[in-house]
Amino acid sequence: MTTADELVTRTAELLAAHDPAATEPLEFLRARFDAGLAWVHFPPGLGGLGAPRALQAVVDAELAAAGAPDNDPRRIGIGLGMAAPTILRYGTEEQKRRFLRPLWTGEEVWCQLFSEPGAGSDLAALATRAVRDGGGPDAGWTVDGQKVWTSSAHLARWAILLARTDPDVPKHQGISYFVCDMTDPGVDVRPLRQLTGEAEFNEVFLTGVRIPDAHRLGAVGEGWRIAQTTLNNERVAIGGQRTPREGGLIGILAETWRRRPELRTHELHQRLLQGWTDAEVLRLTGERLRQQLAVGQPGPEGAAAKLAFARLAQELTGLEVELLAEEGLGYGDWTMSRPELVDFTGRDAGYRYLRAKGNSIEGGSSEILRNIIAERVLGLPAEPRSDKDVPWKESAR
Repeated sequence: MTTADELVTRTAELLAAHDPAATEPLEFLRARFDAGLAWVHFPPGLGGLGAPRALQAVVDAELAAAGAPDNDPRRIGIGLGMAAPTILRYGTEEQKRRFLRPLWTGEEVWCQLFSEPGAGSDLAALATRAVRDGGGPDAGWTVDGQKVWTSSAHLARWAILLARTDPDVPKHQGISYFVCDMTDPGVDVRPLRQLTGEAEFNEVFLTGVRIPDAHRLGAVGEGWRIAQTTLNNERVAIGGQRTPREGGLIGILAETWRRRPELRTHELHQRLLQGWTDAEVLRLTGERLRQQLAVGQPGPEGAAAKLAFARLAQELTGLEVELLAEEGLGYGDWTMSRPELVDFTGRDAGYRYLRAKGNSIEGGSSEILRNIIAERVLGLPAEPRSDKDVPWKESAR
Protein backbone atom coordinates (compact mmCIF):
# COMPACT_ATOMS: atom_id res chain seq x y z
CA MET A 1 0.00 0.00 0.00
CA THR A 2 1.47 3.33 -1.07
CA THR A 3 1.55 5.88 1.77
CA ALA A 4 1.39 9.67 1.79
CA ASP A 5 5.09 9.85 2.77
CA GLU A 6 6.04 7.65 -0.17
CA LEU A 7 4.10 9.91 -2.52
CA VAL A 8 5.85 12.99 -1.13
CA THR A 9 9.18 11.28 -1.81
CA ARG A 10 8.18 10.27 -5.33
CA THR A 11 6.96 13.78 -6.06
CA ALA A 12 10.24 15.27 -4.81
CA GLU A 13 12.15 12.90 -7.10
CA LEU A 14 10.02 13.99 -10.06
CA LEU A 15 10.67 17.65 -9.29
CA ALA A 16 14.39 17.05 -8.89
CA ALA A 17 14.62 15.29 -12.26
CA HIS A 18 12.30 17.73 -14.06
CA ASP A 19 12.54 21.23 -12.63
CA PRO A 20 9.24 22.92 -13.56
CA ALA A 21 11.06 26.21 -14.12
CA ALA A 22 13.35 24.67 -16.72
CA THR A 23 11.14 21.98 -18.27
CA GLU A 24 8.58 22.38 -21.03
CA PRO A 25 5.07 21.86 -19.60
CA LEU A 26 4.23 18.92 -21.88
CA GLU A 27 7.52 17.20 -21.08
CA PHE A 28 6.82 17.64 -17.37
CA LEU A 29 3.30 16.25 -17.68
CA ARG A 30 4.55 13.21 -19.56
CA ALA A 31 7.18 12.60 -16.88
CA ARG A 32 4.54 12.95 -14.18
CA PHE A 33 2.33 10.39 -15.90
CA ASP A 34 5.23 7.96 -16.28
CA ALA A 35 6.09 8.39 -12.58
CA GLY A 36 2.60 7.22 -11.62
CA LEU A 37 1.60 10.62 -10.22
CA ALA A 38 -1.07 11.57 -12.77
CA TRP A 39 -3.97 9.77 -11.09
CA VAL A 40 -2.44 7.71 -8.29
CA HIS A 41 -5.40 5.33 -8.01
CA PHE A 42 -4.89 4.07 -11.58
CA PRO A 43 -2.74 0.95 -12.06
CA PRO A 44 1.06 1.15 -12.39
CA GLY A 45 2.10 1.84 -15.96
CA LEU A 46 -1.11 3.75 -16.68
CA GLY A 47 -0.31 6.95 -14.83
CA GLY A 48 -0.91 5.60 -11.35
CA LEU A 49 0.44 3.49 -8.52
CA GLY A 50 -2.64 1.58 -7.41
CA ALA A 51 -2.81 3.90 -4.38
CA PRO A 52 -5.97 5.14 -2.63
CA ARG A 53 -7.70 7.86 -4.63
CA ALA A 54 -7.71 10.18 -1.62
CA LEU A 55 -3.91 10.43 -1.73
CA GLN A 56 -4.04 12.32 -5.03
CA ALA A 57 -4.45 15.50 -2.99
CA VAL A 58 -1.00 14.93 -1.46
CA VAL A 59 0.65 14.88 -4.89
CA ASP A 60 -1.36 17.84 -6.16
CA ALA A 61 -0.43 19.97 -3.15
CA GLU A 62 3.29 19.23 -3.49
CA LEU A 63 3.30 20.02 -7.20
CA ALA A 64 1.26 23.20 -6.80
CA ALA A 65 3.69 24.44 -4.12
CA ALA A 66 6.57 23.85 -6.55
CA GLY A 67 4.86 25.79 -9.35
CA ALA A 68 4.48 22.73 -11.58
CA PRO A 69 2.15 22.98 -14.61
CA ASP A 70 -1.19 21.20 -14.58
CA ASN A 71 -2.99 19.60 -17.50
CA ASP A 72 -5.71 22.28 -17.71
CA PRO A 73 -8.43 19.89 -16.50
CA ARG A 74 -11.33 22.15 -17.49
CA ARG A 75 -10.21 21.96 -21.12
CA ILE A 76 -10.02 18.15 -21.13
CA GLY A 77 -12.83 17.42 -18.68
CA ILE A 78 -14.65 14.96 -20.94
CA GLY A 79 -11.51 12.91 -21.36
CA LEU A 80 -10.60 12.95 -17.68
CA GLY A 81 -14.06 12.58 -16.22
CA MET A 82 -15.81 10.28 -18.70
CA ALA A 83 -13.56 8.61 -21.28
CA ALA A 84 -10.69 7.66 -18.97
CA PRO A 85 -12.72 5.79 -16.30
CA THR A 86 -14.59 3.93 -19.04
CA ILE A 87 -11.43 2.95 -20.92
CA LEU A 88 -9.80 1.86 -17.67
CA ARG A 89 -12.71 -0.39 -16.77
CA TYR A 90 -13.60 -1.87 -20.18
CA GLY A 91 -10.67 -1.21 -22.50
CA THR A 92 -8.11 -3.74 -23.64
CA GLU A 93 -4.54 -3.37 -22.42
CA GLU A 94 -3.60 -2.05 -25.84
CA GLN A 95 -6.39 0.55 -25.72
CA LYS A 96 -5.35 1.68 -22.26
CA ARG A 97 -1.72 2.12 -23.31
CA ARG A 98 -2.67 3.96 -26.49
CA PHE A 99 -5.24 6.39 -25.16
CA LEU A 100 -4.71 7.20 -21.48
CA ARG A 101 -1.34 8.98 -21.54
CA PRO A 102 -2.10 11.59 -24.25
CA LEU A 103 -5.60 11.96 -22.80
CA TRP A 104 -4.23 12.92 -19.39
CA THR A 105 -1.47 15.20 -20.67
CA GLY A 106 -3.98 17.08 -22.82
CA GLU A 107 -2.28 16.22 -26.10
CA GLU A 108 -5.51 14.66 -27.32
CA VAL A 109 -8.88 16.22 -26.49
CA TRP A 110 -11.95 13.98 -26.25
CA CYS A 111 -15.64 14.54 -26.89
CA GLN A 112 -18.78 12.47 -26.37
CA LEU A 113 -20.98 11.30 -29.26
CA PHE A 114 -24.06 10.06 -27.40
CA SER A 115 -27.10 12.32 -27.83
CA GLU A 116 -29.01 12.58 -31.11
CA PRO A 117 -31.87 14.75 -32.39
CA GLY A 118 -34.27 11.88 -31.65
CA ALA A 119 -32.43 10.39 -28.66
CA GLY A 120 -31.70 12.85 -25.89
CA SER A 121 -33.47 11.98 -22.67
CA ASP A 122 -34.33 8.59 -24.19
CA LEU A 123 -30.72 7.92 -25.16
CA ALA A 124 -31.31 4.21 -25.77
CA ALA A 125 -33.49 5.15 -28.76
CA LEU A 126 -30.39 6.29 -30.68
CA ALA A 127 -30.43 5.60 -34.41
CA THR A 128 -26.79 6.00 -35.48
CA ARG A 129 -25.90 2.70 -37.16
CA ALA A 130 -22.66 0.77 -37.11
CA VAL A 131 -22.52 -2.04 -39.67
CA ARG A 132 -19.74 -4.62 -39.53
CA ASP A 133 -17.53 -4.92 -42.58
CA GLY A 134 -14.55 -7.13 -43.37
CA GLY A 135 -13.07 -9.82 -41.19
CA GLY A 136 -9.85 -10.90 -39.53
CA PRO A 137 -7.29 -8.20 -38.72
CA ASP A 138 -9.01 -5.77 -41.08
CA ALA A 139 -12.42 -6.12 -39.41
CA GLY A 140 -14.21 -2.88 -38.78
CA TRP A 141 -17.48 -0.98 -38.70
CA THR A 142 -19.03 1.60 -41.00
CA VAL A 143 -20.91 4.26 -39.05
CA ASP A 144 -23.65 6.59 -40.30
CA GLY A 145 -25.75 8.96 -38.24
CA GLN A 146 -26.01 12.31 -36.51
CA LYS A 147 -25.04 13.38 -33.00
CA VAL A 148 -25.88 16.63 -31.25
CA TRP A 149 -24.95 18.80 -28.22
CA THR A 150 -21.35 17.64 -28.54
CA SER A 151 -19.07 19.78 -26.38
CA SER A 152 -15.50 20.26 -27.67
CA ALA A 153 -16.10 18.34 -30.92
CA HIS A 154 -14.34 21.20 -32.76
CA LEU A 155 -11.23 20.58 -30.65
CA ALA A 156 -11.35 16.82 -30.24
CA ARG A 157 -9.08 14.17 -31.69
CA TRP A 158 -11.14 11.28 -30.26
CA ALA A 159 -14.75 10.64 -29.29
CA ILE A 160 -16.53 8.03 -27.24
CA LEU A 161 -19.38 6.89 -29.48
CA LEU A 162 -22.58 4.91 -29.01
CA ALA A 163 -24.01 3.30 -32.15
CA ARG A 164 -26.66 0.70 -32.91
CA THR A 165 -25.17 -2.57 -34.12
CA ASP A 166 -28.34 -4.70 -33.96
CA PRO A 167 -31.75 -3.20 -34.79
CA ASP A 168 -33.51 -6.56 -34.34
CA VAL A 169 -33.34 -6.60 -30.53
CA PRO A 170 -34.83 -4.23 -27.91
CA LYS A 171 -33.24 -0.82 -27.92
CA HIS A 172 -31.00 -1.22 -24.85
CA GLN A 173 -29.54 -4.50 -26.12
CA GLY A 174 -28.47 -3.54 -29.63
CA ILE A 175 -25.97 -0.78 -28.81
CA SER A 176 -22.17 -1.00 -28.94
CA TYR A 177 -19.49 1.37 -27.68
CA PHE A 178 -16.67 2.68 -29.90
CA VAL A 179 -13.78 5.09 -29.95
CA CYS A 180 -14.07 7.32 -33.03
CA ASP A 181 -11.23 9.28 -34.62
CA MET A 182 -12.63 12.77 -35.16
CA THR A 183 -10.11 13.45 -37.94
CA ASP A 184 -11.34 10.57 -40.09
CA PRO A 185 -13.08 11.20 -43.46
CA GLY A 186 -16.84 11.42 -43.08
CA VAL A 187 -16.78 13.26 -39.71
CA ASP A 188 -18.42 16.67 -40.17
CA VAL A 189 -18.50 19.00 -37.14
CA ARG A 190 -20.85 22.00 -37.29
CA PRO A 191 -21.25 24.65 -34.57
CA LEU A 192 -24.47 25.14 -32.62
CA ARG A 193 -24.80 28.72 -31.41
CA GLN A 194 -26.25 28.99 -27.92
CA LEU A 195 -28.20 31.51 -25.90
CA THR A 196 -24.86 32.95 -24.74
CA GLY A 197 -23.75 33.71 -28.30
CA GLU A 198 -21.02 31.07 -28.13
CA ALA A 199 -20.89 27.71 -29.87
CA GLU A 200 -19.28 25.44 -27.31
CA PHE A 201 -21.64 22.70 -28.51
CA ASN A 202 -21.70 21.13 -31.95
CA GLU A 203 -23.69 18.77 -34.12
CA VAL A 204 -21.65 15.98 -35.68
CA PHE A 205 -22.60 14.18 -38.88
CA LEU A 206 -21.07 10.75 -39.47
CA THR A 207 -21.14 9.57 -43.09
CA GLY A 208 -19.49 6.28 -43.94
CA VAL A 209 -17.01 6.65 -41.08
CA ARG A 210 -14.94 3.50 -40.72
CA ILE A 211 -13.94 2.45 -37.22
CA PRO A 212 -11.59 -0.52 -36.79
CA ASP A 213 -12.90 -3.27 -34.55
CA ALA A 214 -9.84 -2.69 -32.37
CA HIS A 215 -11.50 0.58 -31.35
CA ARG A 216 -14.61 -1.14 -30.03
CA LEU A 217 -14.84 -0.89 -26.24
CA GLY A 218 -16.26 -4.03 -24.64
CA ALA A 219 -18.35 -6.71 -26.33
CA VAL A 220 -20.75 -6.13 -29.21
CA GLY A 221 -24.18 -5.28 -27.78
CA GLU A 222 -22.79 -4.27 -24.38
CA GLY A 223 -22.72 -0.55 -25.17
CA TRP A 224 -25.61 0.44 -22.93
CA ARG A 225 -24.09 -1.23 -19.88
CA ILE A 226 -20.71 0.35 -20.56
CA ALA A 227 -22.34 3.75 -21.11
CA GLN A 228 -23.67 3.67 -17.54
CA THR A 229 -20.09 3.93 -16.30
CA THR A 230 -19.55 6.95 -18.54
CA LEU A 231 -22.81 8.63 -17.54
CA ASN A 232 -22.36 8.04 -13.80
CA ASN A 233 -18.87 9.52 -13.98
CA GLU A 234 -20.18 12.45 -16.02
CA ARG A 235 -22.72 13.33 -13.34
CA VAL A 236 -20.09 13.16 -10.63
CA ALA A 237 -17.73 15.30 -12.73
CA ILE A 238 -20.42 17.98 -13.13
CA GLY A 239 -22.09 17.90 -9.73
CA GLY A 240 -19.31 16.69 -7.45
CA GLN A 241 -16.53 19.13 -8.25
CA ARG A 242 -14.20 19.95 -5.37
CA THR A 243 -14.58 23.59 -4.30
CA PRO A 244 -13.49 25.44 -1.15
CA ARG A 245 -16.02 26.87 1.25
CA GLU A 246 -17.64 29.91 -0.39
CA GLY A 247 -16.06 28.98 -3.70
CA GLY A 248 -17.54 29.12 -7.17
CA LEU A 249 -20.78 30.99 -7.83
CA ILE A 250 -21.68 31.61 -4.19
CA GLY A 251 -18.25 33.17 -3.68
CA ILE A 252 -18.83 35.66 -6.51
CA LEU A 253 -22.26 36.53 -5.13
CA ALA A 254 -21.03 36.92 -1.54
CA GLU A 255 -18.16 39.15 -2.66
CA THR A 256 -20.57 41.44 -4.52
CA TRP A 257 -22.83 41.57 -1.44
CA ARG A 258 -19.96 42.65 0.82
CA ARG A 259 -18.56 45.17 -1.67
CA ARG A 260 -21.87 46.81 -2.63
CA PRO A 261 -23.94 47.53 0.52
CA GLU A 262 -26.16 49.95 -1.39
CA LEU A 263 -27.66 46.98 -3.30
CA ARG A 264 -28.82 45.10 -0.22
CA THR A 265 -32.42 44.43 0.74
CA HIS A 266 -33.87 42.21 3.43
CA GLU A 267 -35.48 39.87 0.89
CA LEU A 268 -32.24 39.47 -1.08
CA HIS A 269 -30.36 38.86 2.18
CA GLN A 270 -32.64 35.97 3.07
CA ARG A 271 -32.15 34.42 -0.37
CA LEU A 272 -28.39 34.87 -0.15
CA LEU A 273 -28.30 33.10 3.22
CA GLN A 274 -30.35 30.22 1.82
CA GLY A 275 -28.10 30.01 -1.22
CA TRP A 276 -24.96 30.03 0.94
CA THR A 277 -26.37 27.20 3.07
CA ASP A 278 -27.37 25.17 0.01
CA ALA A 279 -23.93 25.68 -1.52
CA GLU A 280 -22.25 24.44 1.64
CA VAL A 281 -24.53 21.40 1.82
CA LEU A 282 -23.70 20.59 -1.82
CA ARG A 283 -19.97 21.05 -1.16
CA LEU A 284 -20.05 18.64 1.79
CA THR A 285 -22.19 16.19 -0.15
CA GLY A 286 -19.60 16.29 -2.92
CA GLU A 287 -16.87 15.47 -0.39
CA ARG A 288 -18.86 12.47 0.79
CA LEU A 289 -19.42 11.37 -2.79
CA ARG A 290 -15.69 11.54 -3.49
CA GLN A 291 -15.03 9.43 -0.40
CA GLN A 292 -17.42 6.82 -1.77
CA LEU A 293 -15.57 6.98 -5.08
CA ALA A 294 -12.35 6.19 -3.27
CA VAL A 295 -13.62 2.69 -2.53
CA GLY A 296 -15.60 1.91 -5.69
CA GLN A 297 -17.25 3.03 -8.91
CA PRO A 298 -19.75 5.91 -8.97
CA GLY A 299 -23.36 4.85 -8.77
CA PRO A 300 -26.71 6.58 -9.24
CA GLU A 301 -26.00 8.81 -6.22
CA GLY A 302 -24.11 11.09 -8.60
CA ALA A 303 -27.45 11.97 -10.17
CA ALA A 304 -28.49 13.71 -6.95
CA ALA A 305 -25.32 15.80 -6.88
CA LYS A 306 -25.74 16.87 -10.49
CA LEU A 307 -29.44 17.64 -9.98
CA ALA A 308 -28.67 19.81 -6.94
CA PHE A 309 -25.82 21.57 -8.75
CA ALA A 310 -28.06 22.55 -11.67
CA ARG A 311 -30.80 23.90 -9.43
CA LEU A 312 -28.37 25.86 -7.26
CA ALA A 313 -26.47 27.33 -10.21
CA GLN A 314 -29.68 28.67 -11.71
CA GLU A 315 -30.87 30.08 -8.39
CA LEU A 316 -27.57 31.80 -7.61
CA THR A 317 -27.09 33.30 -11.06
CA GLY A 318 -30.68 34.58 -11.00
CA LEU A 319 -30.08 36.12 -7.58
CA GLU A 320 -26.90 37.80 -8.82
CA VAL A 321 -28.73 39.46 -11.71
CA GLU A 322 -31.46 40.69 -9.34
CA LEU A 323 -28.90 41.98 -6.85
CA LEU A 324 -27.10 44.00 -9.54
CA ALA A 325 -30.42 45.45 -10.78
CA GLU A 326 -29.87 47.43 -14.00
CA GLU A 327 -26.21 46.45 -14.08
CA GLY A 328 -27.19 42.80 -14.17
CA LEU A 329 -28.99 43.27 -17.48
CA GLY A 330 -25.80 44.12 -19.32
CA TYR A 331 -23.98 41.57 -21.44
CA GLY A 332 -20.29 41.76 -22.24
CA ASP A 333 -20.02 40.18 -25.66
CA TRP A 334 -22.48 38.22 -27.83
CA THR A 335 -20.02 37.71 -30.65
CA MET A 336 -20.05 34.22 -32.13
CA SER A 337 -17.07 32.26 -30.79
CA ARG A 338 -16.06 28.63 -30.27
CA PRO A 339 -14.49 28.51 -26.79
CA GLU A 340 -12.21 25.80 -25.46
CA LEU A 341 -13.93 25.71 -22.06
CA VAL A 342 -16.84 27.08 -20.04
CA ASP A 343 -15.70 29.89 -17.75
CA PHE A 344 -18.41 30.77 -15.23
CA THR A 345 -16.22 32.74 -12.84
CA GLY A 346 -14.33 34.80 -15.42
CA ARG A 347 -17.37 36.28 -17.16
CA ASP A 348 -20.10 38.77 -16.25
CA ALA A 349 -23.37 38.14 -14.43
CA GLY A 350 -25.41 38.13 -17.64
CA TYR A 351 -23.31 35.35 -19.12
CA ARG A 352 -23.53 33.27 -15.94
CA TYR A 353 -27.31 33.68 -15.84
CA LEU A 354 -27.80 32.55 -19.44
CA ARG A 355 -25.23 29.73 -19.36
CA ALA A 356 -26.67 28.24 -16.15
CA LYS A 357 -29.90 27.50 -18.02
CA GLY A 358 -28.07 24.65 -19.73
CA ASN A 359 -27.06 23.04 -16.44
CA SER A 360 -30.45 21.35 -16.09
CA ILE A 361 -30.14 19.80 -19.56
CA GLU A 362 -26.49 18.81 -20.08
CA GLY A 363 -25.17 15.66 -18.45
CA GLY A 364 -28.69 14.27 -18.12
CA SER A 365 -31.78 16.47 -17.85
CA SER A 366 -33.12 17.16 -14.37
CA GLU A 367 -36.33 15.28 -15.21
CA ILE A 368 -34.40 12.11 -16.13
CA LEU A 369 -32.18 12.45 -13.05
CA ARG A 370 -35.27 12.56 -10.84
CA ASN A 371 -36.41 9.28 -12.41
CA ILE A 372 -32.98 7.75 -11.73
CA ILE A 373 -33.06 8.87 -8.10
CA ALA A 374 -36.61 7.62 -7.64
CA GLU A 375 -35.99 4.20 -9.19
CA ARG A 376 -32.36 3.39 -8.37
CA VAL A 377 -31.80 5.23 -5.09
CA LEU A 378 -35.22 5.32 -3.43
CA GLY A 379 -36.41 2.03 -4.92
CA LEU A 380 -39.74 3.39 -6.18
CA PRO A 381 -41.60 1.55 -8.96
CA ALA A 382 -40.26 2.16 -12.44
CA GLU A 383 -42.28 4.09 -14.98
CA PRO A 384 -44.16 1.88 -17.48
CA ARG A 385 -42.14 1.35 -20.66
CA SER A 386 -44.17 -0.06 -23.51
CA ASP A 387 -41.14 -0.51 -25.78
CA LYS A 388 -38.94 -2.33 -23.28
CA ASP A 389 -39.19 -5.72 -25.02
CA VAL A 390 -39.93 -4.51 -28.56
CA PRO A 391 -37.21 -4.77 -31.24
CA TRP A 392 -35.78 -1.30 -31.90
CA LYS A 393 -36.72 -1.40 -35.59
CA GLU A 394 -40.40 -1.90 -34.64
CA SER A 395 -40.56 0.80 -31.96
CA ALA A 396 -42.25 4.14 -32.58
CA ARG A 397 -39.86 6.94 -33.41
